[in-house]
Parts: sequence; C-alpha cells; structure tokens
Amino acid sequence: MPKASAKKEAAPAPASRLIDQRIAELGDWRGEMLSKLRGLIKQADPDIVEEWKWDVPVWSRDGLICTGEAYKKVVKMTFAKGASLDDPSGLFNSSLEGNTRRAIDFHEGEKINEKALKALIRAAVSLNTSRESR
Repeated sequence: MPKASAKKEAAPAPASRLIDQRIAELGDWRGEMLSKLRGLIKQADPDIVEEWKWDVPVWSRDGLICTGEAYKKVVKMTFAKGASLDDPSGLFNSSLEGNTRRAIDFHEGEKINEKALKALIRAAVSLNTSRESR
C-alpha cells in the first residue's frame, strides 16, 4: 500500500517581511513615506505589533491601531478608532465623515509632524489598552 503523501503548505511570510516587500515594490516616494511612517509607529510604541491583513500593513496593540495603504497620489494612514481620538494638531484630513475611522493622507514631498503623529499613535494605543474600550 503506497504511503499517503502529506503535502506541506508553506508557512506564511512574516508580516515584517511582507511590509519590507511592499516598501521595495513601491520604489518611489510612497515607499519612502511608508517606511518613514513605519519607523515613527515603532518609535511611538515599541510594543506595537506589525501584521499583514487585507493586503496592507497593519499595526496593532491590544487591537488594531492603524493601517498603511499606498495609492497613486497618497499614502493613507487609517486609524481604526480615529473618531474616538483627540487630534489637537489637526492631522486627520481624510475619512472624516464616518463614526469610527479617521485617516491621514500624506502627499509627495509633504513634511510629517512627527511629534503630533507619535502622540496620536500613543493615544490610539492608550484607547486600546484602557478598560473602557474592552
């Protein structure tokens, strides 16, 4: 009796490698912007976890924090619970009509307000880790 061949499925690539690949694939200002945003996210909170969902980079800590999407003219950073976050610096400039998400569209050559962005990321983490959000 022949042995049944167990076909091994390849393990999925780690999210960090998929994000590296996306940055490299973009190969222009959008890749540079996504890479910069990724670095700022990790600076804001080193415990944030990189994931790959919906074919885009995702950053989480006790729940979804934000996604990083590259389009032809913008790199969009969408905050899952953005409508619940204070945005004193007025960073949110997209997806403002919804009750849950808020986004920031970054355009070519645009300077990032790093201090305000890191504060917004930390606020999103705090919202996820607070008892009220559970």
